[in-house]
Amino acid sequence: MSLNRREFIQLMGIAAAAGLVPGCDSKQQTPAKTSAGVASSGVLRKPEELYNIPKFGNVAIMHMTDCHAQLNPIYFREPNVNLGIGSAFGQPPHLVGDALLKHYGIAPNSIEAHAFTYLNFVEAAKTYGKVGGFAHLRTLVKKLRAEHGPDRTLLLDGGDTWQGSATSYWTRGKDMVDATNLLGVDVMTGHWEFTYTEEEVINNVKAFKGDFVVQNCFVRDEASFSYKYADFAGYNENTQRAFKPYTIKQMGGARVAVIGQGFPYTPIANPQRFIPDWTFGIRDSEMQKLVDQIRETEKPDAVVVISHNGMDVDLKMAEIVSGIDVIFGGHTHDGVPSPTIVKNKTGQTLVTNAGSNGKFLGFMQLDIRNGKVQDFRYRLLPVFSNLLEADKEMDALIADVRKPYVQTLAEELAVADPDGDALYRRGNFNGTFDQIICDALNTINDTQISLSPGFRWGTTVLPGQPITMDNVMDQTCITYPETYARDMKGSELKAILEDVADNLFNRDPYRQQGGDMVRVGGLDYTIDINSTIGNRIRDMRLDDGTPVEPDKNYKVSGWATVGAQSPGEPIWETVSTYLRHVKVAKFKKLNTPKIIGADGNPGIADYKA
Repeated sequence: MSLNRREFIQLMGIAAAAGLVPGCDSKQQTPAKTSAGVASSGVLRKPEELYNIPKFGNVAIMHMTDCHAQLNPIYFREPNVNLGIGSAFGQPPHLVGDALLKHYGIAPNSIEAHAFTYLNFVEAAKTYGKVGGFAHLRTLVKKLRAEHGPDRTLLLDGGDTWQGSATSYWTRGKDMVDATNLLGVDVMTGHWEFTYTEEEVINNVKAFKGDFVVQNCFVRDEASFSYKYADFAGYNENTQRAFKPYTIKQMGGARVAVIGQGFPYTPIANPQRFIPDWTFGIRDSEMQKLVDQIRETEKPDAVVVISHNGMDVDLKMAEIVSGIDVIFGGHTHDGVPSPTIVKNKTGQTLVTNAGSNGKFLGFMQLDIRNGKVQDFRYRLLPVFSNLLEADKEMDALIADVRKPYVQTLAEELAVADPDGDALYRRGNFNGTFDQIICDALNTINDTQISLSPGFRWGTTVLPGQPITMDNVMDQTCITYPETYARDMKGSELKAILEDVADNLFNRDPYRQQGGDMVRVGGLDYTIDINSTIGNRIRDMRLDDGTPVEPDKNYKVSGWATVGAQSPGEPIWETVSTYLRHVKVAKFKKLNTPKIIGADGNPGIADYKA
């Protein structure tokens, strides 16, 4: 039986009285104290106090990122594997479970512990309910604007907003443009936004009422002479930047510059064929030049970056590029309760990351006086739909968007195994829903091995709940969904695993592209996370224990090819056919690798190979 909001708050009040919910008293925290203030996730005595934030400073910046087009509330399980190596060992965001709770002083078995970790996920999800949802998010945004001053607040969106659901795919991202316009997003940057065609991207940017800023997206030299969007207002012929690189906002008596940093590896991680005229890159030298130029010509009181680099890349950029006060980061889907303070040659930069799927809203308050940031406060607020009334206007927009597709999306394809774990994706290696996708590929295509990309988006289904077409689209909905089945040598399989592993475990953050290991079905292997490319993957075996031989051919299926378009049906057709057939979604084996080098690493817990 579901609870209404009043009943839920009453239940949580009982939990608070029993000491099961942490309190909102900074004296009980273990916050990170710095010369620039106190960074704290905030703790609460009563659930209804979660969103009551004392006034501080003169500027408040709200930050959402990586919502992946999730308009309705969802379940989303945080990872139990988020390994950091080298200098990232034991450092945020590479903390999971109890290690994360201890680091941030969050009480176990609390509503915040559920928000930030995978611990006791299924039972906690049943207790606290779903998270996110644009109607509930809008209620929170409106509350914070009203309490802290509309002229003192700004809402930033880190991108990955126009992709991740069926309706965003079918409307080519237009549903999310309308939703973010109603939500009141002031500034955004992008990544999966660029997996539509250039024309669709430009049209959506034109329809977006805020500022779309990307300092690191340039028109290729060979395209600049006949660039078909030369009349687009964001294009600069002199710099060849395809979009406006920054915007200036006057708020709370201060001038705040907001620079956009799109995903640097877009044409590598996603098909270049959709955006043939644009090139990206980290471009930290251009970022430094731009920051210096803005500081000199615009005379801002603060410079912030809305970034889609991924947190490890942001941390390195913050060391290299000086003059940035705050980086509001995204891409790696890390829900980090407090900013990391990074020292550089002229001072320090705060680096944040605000999770994914509409589950969190970052809220940073800045005290800006005498031309600079003097102090700050920060909360990463979990968006619990049971604690926030749905905004009626946003509810109506969502219903209107989904109306033509309701019957298709509501189809119940199968039931999640009542005796199994939740079906989830997030984690460095295979997730349970990933295994369902891999098993579907092997079964439908009659292959020995299947490969599925390590995307970090995809909602969670609780045991015993129906798996709808909506859920399948949440897991698979991209603009290059075509499947394939072909012969592949063992040496090719190893090369693929080695390449992805180097992307994930390279000690230089600038060589990481985000995402997790490619998911595998029908295949086991061992990985040495501390080794180098070509030497990490070993002992590859089929499910029956047969070693994979380098020169032998194997039947392999997969989807989401970045190069040439694959010939097969969209992956959601494959998965839905499989689920209709099995009726109960379960698997005999979760193909997770054996890991070498993870002993004592606080980025892994409750892991079974």
